[in-house]
Amino acid sequence: MTATARPLEGKVALVTGASSGIGEATAVALARAGAAVAVGARRKDRLDDLSARLRADGAVVLQLDLDVTDEQACTDAVARTRAELGGLDVLVNNAGVMLLGLIVGADTEDWRRMLHTNVLGLMYMTHAAVEGMVEQGSGDIVNVSSVAGRQARKGAGVYNASKWAVNAFSESLRQEVTGRGVRVGLVEPGAVTTELTDHITQPAARSAAQTMYTSMRALTSEDIARAVLYVVTQPPHVAVNELLVRPTDQER
Repeated sequence: MTATARPLEGKVALVTGASSGIGEATAVALARAGAAVAVGARRKDRLDDLSARLRADGAVVLQLDLDVTDEQACTDAVARTRAELGGLDVLVNNAGVMLLGLIVGADTEDWRRMLHTNVLGLMYMTHAAVEGMVEQGSGDIVNVSSVAGRQARKGAGVYNASKWAVNAFSESLRQEVTGRGVRVGLVEPGAVTTELTDHITQPAARSAAQTMYTSMRALTSEDIARAVLYVVTQPPHVAVNELLVRPTDQER
């Protein structure tokens, strides 16, 4: 494989929520582009399988037991990545949950799970990683948001709120660190075929989401992984700050 085909050779990446879906596909894409990859998630069996596949493909892999809602676990994950892989050049904040449902009559535990994972977890990981990137004068932080961070819809109010928070945090951080060599990118997927819809607790919301996703040619996790790879493989003077990726069939 040529150097051009491995643009991340010598780089170190950390991907959260790497046990399935977009996170798993992104870890594979970054590893194939030459990066050493730290993969973090809570489901050890899934990470075991992913790590074995990546190593069989020749990648350098660090497996992290990581719950992003635990701030100390986030700090430790970044520290281990730097200590065992020799640095950190790319952080992909992908861990998230999509517990759609109406606000009236909602189980507020769903709200806490979304805000703790989608917002605070992303912030904890960023806080742990960004200072070292500023000190080295380079780095990429890619936050996986959603089209839901742009357009509010009935039945997605708190999920919308969590992703709008991600978008606002990302833009504020971008302004803070872009002049110091650190790029902040936001990837906003539309409908992607993943496990997220299976975790929705409100039956009507789960059924509606699954119907919508099967009514179109939805995106795959690999489609979003390619978007992340595009963001982090630009020349140093080019920053892709926002990338909205919808299925062709998705109107909103």
